[in-house]
Amino acid sequence: MSSERFPAFFDQVPRLVVRDPLAEFLGAAEGGVFEYGYADAVRLAGHSCPTVASAYALAHHAMTRLFCGELPVRGMVQVGFQHPLDEGVTGVIAAVVGLLTGSAQDGGFKGIAGRFVRRNLQHFGEPQPLALRFSRSDTGATVDAAAELAKVQPHPEMAERMHRCMRGDADAAELQRFGQLWQDRVRRVLVEHWDDPEVFHFSG
Repeated sequence: MSSERFPAFFDQVPRLVVRDPLAEFLGAAEGGVFEYGYADAVRLAGHSCPTVASAYALAHHAMTRLFCGELPVRGMVQVGFQHPLDEGVTGVIAAVVGLLTGSAQDGGFKGIAGRFVRRNLQHFGEPQPLALRFSRSDTGATVDAAAELAKVQPHPEMAERMHRCMRGDADAAELQRFGQLWQDRVRRVLVEHWDDPEVFHFSG
């Protein structure tokens, strides 16, 4: 039995159901069907923050748009990143995006007899209009995407509380309060602004 106790709002975040042909081929899941939730992204990253939240939301929306009216296919999507892998939070975003899309860098799965290849489906430092570009390998259809997290401001107390926590001046109650305020911003990104075009931008 799981001992995880995530914030309650995790269950309010839309989940993504995909079909993974590799999982189907190897008998890992009936029909190759997987269902991902925000908690899976948190497990992967080891934390929950606005960056992880935005990466999950962008990948979820992009997969839904690319496969409109059908089950998204994991492993059939390439992702271009406007920034280099080692710049800022690009690596964190790439990991979460890879979870939902199946795309990987040069260390990813090399395939079986030329099928199910996952490596080199992520490309960095690409000249593109928005931060991310999701492309279907079969049709070439694309969705450009970006998040503007500055539109979802942190609580006014956040900065000072973070400084106190980082300095080691905060007691247990203050540490708990900081965590609550931090996750409340994540909640607002994922629940209140999930479909907000001012926060999440798409084209294509």
